[in-house]
Amino acid sequence: MVLVLFLIIVAIVLGLVGVVAKGLLYLLFIGIAVLIVALALSAVRFRRGGRSAHR
Repeated sequence: MVLVLFLIIVAIVLGLVGVVAKGLLYLLFIGIAVLIVALALSAVRFRRGGRSAHR
């Protein structure tokens, strides 16, 4: 969970820097990619965490 939150924070920071700084628009796209990875990772963990283990 900490990894997902860290990736979301990094994505927000990269997106803001990419929008504010001239010539660094590629950071916005990197931030979007990191956000997509974080959301996919959280979806996989959420889906796997809901199942109970059979003993």
